[in-house]
Order: sequence, then structure tokens, then C-alpha cells
Amino acid sequence: MKFTELDLDDSLLEALDAMRFDECTPIQEKAIPLIAEGKDVIAVAQTGTGKTAAFLVPILQRLARGSYPEDAINCIIMAPTRELAQQIDQQMEGFSYFMPASSVAVYGGNDGILFEQQKKGLMLGADVVIATPGRLLAHLSLGYVDLSRVSFFVLDEADRMLDMGFYDDIMQIVKQLPNERQTVMFSATMPDKIQQLAQHILHEPVEIKLAVSRPADKILQAAYICYENQKLRIIQHLFSEEVPDRVIIFASSKLKVKEVTKALKTLKLNVGEMHSDLDQPQREAVMHEFKAGRINILVATNIVARGIDIDDIRLVINYDVPRDSEDYVHRIGRTARANHEGVAITFVNEKEQTSFKQIEDFIGKAVYKIPLPEELGEAPAYKPRSRSHETTGRGRDGNRRGGRQGGHSKGMGRGKSFRN
Repeated sequence: MKFTELDLDDSLLEALDAMRFDECTPIQEKAIPLIAEGKDVIAVAQTGTGKTAAFLVPILQRLARGSYPEDAINCIIMAPTRELAQQIDQQMEGFSYFMPASSVAVYGGNDGILFEQQKKGLMLGADVVIATPGRLLAHLSLGYVDLSRVSFFVLDEADRMLDMGFYDDIMQIVKQLPNERQTVMFSATMPDKIQQLAQHILHEPVEIKLAVSRPADKILQAAYICYENQKLRIIQHLFSEEVPDRVIIFASSKLKVKEVTKALKTLKLNVGEMHSDLDQPQREAVMHEFKAGRINILVATNIVARGIDIDDIRLVINYDVPRDSEDYVHRIGRTARANHEGVAITFVNEKEQTSFKQIEDFIGKAVYKIPLPEELGEAPAYKPRSRSHETTGRGRDGNRRGGRQGGHSKGMGRGKSFRN
């Protein structure tokens, strides 16, 4: 479907044309009409599917056609990080270029001038406020922000906000909003905690769920079947000759991230860590160093699985098997972007084999198992159990999957060195 087929004002269509938005993505085609009708929506869609336009376009359309107060905040868009808030703000500027809509971005930083600019925008009223939870709460606590006339409330990357510990912050903000409002939630996954949040803040929502895309063909996927105590030694083996410029190592918990980071530093590797114990300025500092190349290995929880915007990640390592197949896709999707090639390696211990087999079923193929280097000792056999002893050979979407056990992928032999 083309944007011209939607019921949009000329000024909005002109902006979309100037930004070279022609064909709707699937999430845009499904979400824009529903949000434009005023329905509460919960949408499950990955980053990179065009979801920002999916909520900004219909909200701008409603603002253009409705009689909303000029001296009030009419829409709040919550984002988990400063970087995402900035990206949404940039798209907001583009979509509203030919419209009289006003906006203000509210996010953290050490600049006092920036805080005062945000304060002024919030006090005067803005059609759209794009904010991170912590910074918006900081302004709210000072008593000059009125959210009582907000008509639209949007949570973007809601699952990531909860992973970062923002649930209480979100609920504090919700208490400041009127009950009569339209609420829209976008999330890449739908765990129980997201469903619970939706029950609290949405009213009879329409659910949109797009199938998670399979990993890009340019991602060379492989796995080591190993014992838990062999994982660090595998990393040491992989990086014995050369460390790629950009590496992300995902671990299952912040405690594991800290342990792996400490161990890698003892190997004299240039390592940074990212987890929910770090505050926003600390996270920004680590990401700045990683982007600048002063840190070339980032050990992280899922907090950055969908939030890192770097196109030349050369290698992703899953130190632990992700709990969810969709998380696996999001994690390894950090590599092989912008037409680059990339490598994704997963370490699979004995207890993780069943979960990894479910990931293989989900992506529709067996991942190549790299033989463990002889100096690291024997590896356990790959004998995953089928959950509930069901061996249907079907993925999570119910479609029968191909692929044979063991698999093969060229270029992933014993002792492979990952050169740039």
C-alpha cells in the first residue's frame, strides 16, 4: 500500500514525499489506520520495520484535524534512551515540516542550557513531547509540567524500557495523565511483563503482531557446543591472533556481564560493559567509547540488543543461549548491517542445548557446530531434548522447518581467526 492511499492531509503527504516515503511497511499499513481511528494499539514489531512513522504519522494527522489546545502538551512519546529519543525527534521534524505542529525532545545530559530549553518547551506546551522516563520525571518533580490534557501516550520499545528498570517511572508518569486518552505501545517482544503493563495502561487495545524476520543471509552463524567452564577459554582462543574492531558479547545477566568483563580485562583485552546497574551518563560514555573505537569489545545484557545503532559490528558472541528465540534474532541482528558481512557465534553448554535447538527450529536451519580446539579438551555431545518430548519439526509460527542436524557453513573450520 502507498501512503497516498491512506486518508492523510496534503501537508503530511508532502512531507512524506520529501522524505521519500512511498510504500508503507507492513507495520505502517496495519497501525496507521487503527491509530488514526483513535483506537488503543499494542504492536509487536522489530526495530527497522518503520514503526516510528507507524505512530507519528497518524498522531500528526489527528492533531491536524482536531481542536487540541495550543498551550498544552497533547502527546507524550516515551523512549528508553537518549539516542532513540533523538531519532524520533528527527523524524518528527521531517513529518511535521509543512504543518504547524510543535515538539520538544526531553532527555538526559550534563548541559544546563539544554535542561532550561526543555523546561521552557514543557511550560509553554507542545503538541508532541518525546522523552526518556528519567528526564521527564525530573521535570515533573519540579512542579511546572502539566500532563492533565495529554490526548496521546506512546511507549516505544516498551520491553526494552522494562528491561532497563523503568516500570515504576512509567507508572508514575501514567498517574499524571488523564484517563481519557489514546495509548499506543510498541514492543519488539511480548513477554508476560509487557502484557501486564498493557493491561494496566491500555483500554481494549487492538493487537498487531508481525512475524519476526529471520536473520540476514549475510550473517555467518555458528556455535560451540561446550561445558560452561570452557566458554572464557574459547574467547581467549578466538582472540589469540587478532580481535575484530567491533565485538559485542551478550550475557544472560548483569552479574554474568560483570564476571565476563573482569575476566577479559585480565587477558589485557579492551573491554567495556553495559547493563542496568549503570546510569544513563555512564551508558552514554561507554557507547561513545565503543563507537569511537577506544573500546572494541562490549559485554552487555539484552539492554543493547535492539538499541545500538552501529553499522560495522563484525562479530556477535552469545556467551549464553538467549532465553527466547526472538531475542536471538535481535542479538545477532547487530551484525551484518548496511551491506556488511558479519559473524554470530553462540556458546551452548549442556543445559542450554534444548533452548538452542528451539532457536534452530525457529530460524529454520541447523547452525554449524565448530569443533572445539583440542587444547580445550573434550566437548559434550549435542543431544538436545525436545520440550515435552514433542518433535514436530515446527517453528514458533507453526510452519514446518527445514535443515538437518549438524549443518555446514563454509569458512568456519577449526581454529578460525576472525580478521577484519
